[in-house]
Amino acid sequence: MKKNELRHLISAAIAACQNKKAEAIVALQLAKEASAFTDYFVICSGANPRQVQAIADEVQDRLEQHGMRPNNIEGYRHADWVLLDYVDFVVHVFSENARRYYDLERLWKSALRLDTSDLKAKARPAAKARPAARSQRTVRNPARKKRAK
Repeated sequence: MKKNELRHLISAAIAACQNKKAEAIVALQLAKEASAFTDYFVICSGANPRQVQAIADEVQDRLEQHGMRPNNIEGYRHADWVLLDYVDFVVHVFSENARRYYDLERLWKSALRLDTSDLKAKARPAAKARPAARSQRTVRNPARKKRAK
């Protein structure tokens, strides 16, 4: 995947997190020599399990609009740490306690911290969902009105 396209997808993931009021959003570019499994992390927190799941759902929905589906999803049911693996980048959605406990930013301190506002500025807003087109036209039954009178 091209670097610009990858950054665009990461910015879409960040926008999805922001849309669901995620806290402390961080994007990390992992050093090539430090990580062989992915290039970027997006890390954020939710205040409660429902918000953690809502953030994860929004990220999946937003990225599906760009033709991306996660390769793997972990932790969704417990909603303490949801991991969405998109191969070239991984989105981590933590509860506040789990984020403090695992402290990925410290663990990956060699990673370059990206400015999320720069990435956000390059992101295009997600397309609004359009109502499904009706396959058949609704025809009112004039006989019903006559009976009701």
